[in-house]
Amino acid sequence: MRRFVAGRVPLEKHFRLRRRSFSQLAQNKASRQENDVVLPKMPYFDHSPPPYDGPSAADVLQKRKKYLSPSMFCFYNQPVNIVDGKMQYLFDENGRRYVDAFGGIATVNCGHCHPDVADAIVKQINRLQHSTVLYLNHAIADFAEALASKMPGDLKVVFFTNSGTEANELAMMMARQYTGCNDIVSLRNAYHGNAAGTMGATAQRIWKFNVIQTGVHHALNPDPYRGIFGSDGEKYAKDVQDLIDYGTSGHVAAFISEAIQGVGGIVELAPGYLPAVYSSIKKAGGLFIADEVQCGFARTGSHFWGFESQGVVPDIVTMAKGIGNGIPLGAVVTTPEIAEVLTRRNYFNTFGGNPVCTAAGHAVLKVIEKEKLQENAFVVGSYLKERLLSLKDKYEIIGDVRGKGLMLGVELVTDRKLKTPANVEVLHIMDQMKEMGVLVGKGGFYGNVFRITPPLCFTKEDADFFVDVMGYTMSKM
Repeated sequence: MRRFVAGRVPLEKHFRLRRRSFSQLAQNKASRQENDVVLPKMPYFDHSPPPYDGPSAADVLQKRKKYLSPSMFCFYNQPVNIVDGKMQYLFDENGRRYVDAFGGIATVNCGHCHPDVADAIVKQINRLQHSTVLYLNHAIADFAEALASKMPGDLKVVFFTNSGTEANELAMMMARQYTGCNDIVSLRNAYHGNAAGTMGATAQRIWKFNVIQTGVHHALNPDPYRGIFGSDGEKYAKDVQDLIDYGTSGHVAAFISEAIQGVGGIVELAPGYLPAVYSSIKKAGGLFIADEVQCGFARTGSHFWGFESQGVVPDIVTMAKGIGNGIPLGAVVTTPEIAEVLTRRNYFNTFGGNPVCTAAGHAVLKVIEKEKLQENAFVVGSYLKERLLSLKDKYEIIGDVRGKGLMLGVELVTDRKLKTPANVEVLHIMDQMKEMGVLVGKGGFYGNVFRITPPLCFTKEDADFFVDVMGYTMSKM
């Protein structure tokens, strides 16, 4: 396969954009043909968004450039202006429908504007939008009880925050207070947030500013695809013991990790890694913090929480994103004993546990159960992974297909033996897939991994369309 060179190879013109040409009616006509090739057909969906009469994409982009931080970037050569959403689909200003294979970065678990979640939000906001946790209100208590019921062991005490970064900051502080130690072990390639403490635990230079970051040691990443020990989790775990022996006093506060690295490129930890690491951390007096911000809330399909796949029980679990289906909400769940450390001083979060947010979170749990979204994530995710593996057999540019449930990654390389990152090709394919009606994320240290994290209501028909569009685009390179 030829390497795509930006600026030399023109974008394939397999379709013509016309306002409303991708309406519900047009999208469900018989598959069009061009050069005797049948184009992938988007699944039928019985919904049309109301007419949009707001600012155009160009107007919004101009305002962003003028009034918002220059650090905010957009996907695509021509950024898409999303104005409506319904379940696993998004709609732009022209009414064009897209399959959302990114889910707001693994956030919209139940589906966009799910009626049960939206109804819970509206009912609560019409009754009480905000007061303070200094007063009693049933919304926060009801959700905390429901959330605790989903946790193993003695993980029964909940602290609500507004984001995953906040949750991880709090978890790290609690571990340090509880153990009396400062040192924390994290993984290379990890992402845990962008505040002072979590930036220290994060281990990709693109996310780290030149500020003081102390007390965090980064162990070898147990990456089965690019790691030096392949899928041997116990060999990677030895590096954690070495860090404890040679980089600390012999005692640590905690070890923090995701079960599947999200921002890092959907990297599953090598089998057997976490049990071996836990043994070393416990001997050093430390706690285990499971970062479930992206892989929690049934996304992996086989389990409700990602850490469960390795048969371990953490001391502290952090979560956000899927917890609220897009509502700003995060949480830290721990044991009663560890939770006591916050009584040594005053700990308070103005918006953590807001009644509207916790009502939304409670509704999300109910929807996951009622609609069997964990089962769907497993069934559809397994089907999608098999189809992607078949695509890998066909196209040399696909170096690896990995992940669980509806948290999947496709890593592109220009040379399978050398594993040379195909980061330019990823951008080209993303743009072409967008033009054909598919939105997908990207990530990884080299920016060459497709991050596939759609809403958990994703169907096999959506999976077929996704793979067919990706395959069609690759066939034209």
